[in-house]
Amino acid sequence: MSYRSIDMNQYKRIDQFRYFTSLSYPYTGVTVNVDITAFFNAVKAKKSCNTPFFLSLCYCMSKAVNSIPQFRQRISGQGIVEYDNCRTSHTVALEDGTYCYCTLDSSMPFQEYLPYANQMQEESKKRMTASDNKEDENELIFVSSLPWLSYTALVQPVPMPADSNPRLTCGKYFEQDAKLLLPVSILCNHALADGLHMAQFYDALQKQLNLQTQVLNTLL
Repeated sequence: MSYRSIDMNQYKRIDQFRYFTSLSYPYTGVTVNVDITAFFNAVKAKKSCNTPFFLSLCYCMSKAVNSIPQFRQRISGQGIVEYDNCRTSHTVALEDGTYCYCTLDSSMPFQEYLPYANQMQEESKKRMTASDNKEDENELIFVSSLPWLSYTALVQPVPMPADSNPRLTCGKYFEQDAKLLLPVSILCNHALADGLHMAQFYDALQKQLNLQTQVLNTLL
């Protein structure tokens, strides 16, 4: 994936960048219950078309997070690089209770993404490796799911020294006030992103869910 270097002399958040990169734990994150009612019903109606809920959701999350430049940025030495597009790397459950990883590119229409994602996930299961393609791990957005729990907060394992890859996690959906809600967490490096950018992600995610619901409703 291509990227560009950011001119740090023109970077508006230089003071925040310097402060948070000096911390041993520079991460910040939130969990928000996202309304997936219409999206879930549209996916469920297309089950016969091989439309897995998680992969459909993964597409929406990937498009949403990629729409925010700060989540495509990575710390590189004393500076920042910004990728044109970042792939996701999500956990895939295996029959023995362990998991492997699957890397996906969402820079394609939703209709093309689903068969591609299904195939890539099956290939990942066959490899059954606990490590992913590391040709450029820096560009990845890490995605995982906790489908057994509807949680309100989540603590993520992170490396030391700190990296700058965003981490997205979704939990078990639940009903409330006639809506189907899904806890979605985002964790990011505070040297690159603030609460404003996390709020923008959730707005973009809801728009993606609405957009792809329309796409699903047009599929035969």
